[in-house]
Amino acid sequence: MPPVQPMLAKSVKGIPDRERYDGLSFEPKWDGFRCIVFKDGDEVELASRNTKPLTRYFPEVVVAMREQLPGRCVLDGEIFVSIGERLEFEVLQERIHPAKSRIDLLAEKTPASYVAFDLLALGDESYVARPFAERRAALEEALGDLDGPCYLTRTTTDTAEAEEWFHQFEGAGLDGVVAKPLDATYQQNARTMLKIKHERTADVVVAGYREHKTSTPEKPLLGSLLLGLYSDGKLQHIGVSASFTAARRAELIEELRPLVCDLSEHPWGEWAEWAVANPDRVPGTQSRWSAGKDLSFTPLRPERVLEVAYDHMEGHRFRHTAQFRRWRTDRDPESCGYEQLEEPVSYDLARILRVD
Repeated sequence: MPPVQPMLAKSVKGIPDRERYDGLSFEPKWDGFRCIVFKDGDEVELASRNTKPLTRYFPEVVVAMREQLPGRCVLDGEIFVSIGERLEFEVLQERIHPAKSRIDLLAEKTPASYVAFDLLALGDESYVARPFAERRAALEEALGDLDGPCYLTRTTTDTAEAEEWFHQFEGAGLDGVVAKPLDATYQQNARTMLKIKHERTADVVVAGYREHKTSTPEKPLLGSLLLGLYSDGKLQHIGVSASFTAARRAELIEELRPLVCDLSEHPWGEWAEWAVANPDRVPGTQSRWSAGKDLSFTPLRPERVLEVAYDHMEGHRFRHTAQFRRWRTDRDPESCGYEQLEEPVSYDLARILRVD
């Protein structure tokens, strides 16, 4: 019975080799909403990674689960939205909306799907104390015939194939590869799995910062750096860099103080007059995710270049927070554009889901 906290993963670099790890099962790392499914007949409940209810946001997925999943089961998996050959996380985010009419419209226009990758219970039996090899075998027997919108994820024990997936599947919008020990039980909220994600670097322009939530006038602390890249002569907001120590937050405030400028003199000054939710997610604007938060920022003259590490792009922005690597005093800010970013090779999502 809910609540159940999903099993988690710790990051490792590269596909684990057989010398360090023995007996691993590899699968694609889906880029969606983690979701534990509780089904008993027509009763279906969807719970998020932090155990919050998702059921009302995905009525079409609930209908599909009533038709396609076993009568009584608890599954771990991911809800995703695909358009064409790719996953679209931004479109998925639109589903978290207070209005039922809006949810119903999106459920029809951009329907979501569910991919299962672990089994917690089937019928009257709990599987959490069983090794993953047994859980996977039971999953294949119970869900092997699914052809959408509910799916069973692919797996392999071949490290060479997993390496191939890691490079190919990104073109379909996937996040990387997950490795699970075949002899491991299902452990709630424990980092028992391994995740291998893409990491790349880019030279970006530092265009501003937000203060940390613990910052005070007496002891100012930097919270995050606002980053930009040039496109057609305009500085576009591409994401943020954060995760600094307290000492580094104080140092950065002082280091960047000479660059502080008035917003009217800043490339993003034109956005000040229409600070509302917008598709480009410009700094200082509100969205359904940031309601009530202070998103004001301190503008900086765009004169400093920073090298950051990132995993992959979502549209014109970094999908996740970029990691500070080093200052690039040798780079001219105007030379930092989108052309430096690596484009993954296109890949058909249907091939990953084994749908003809």
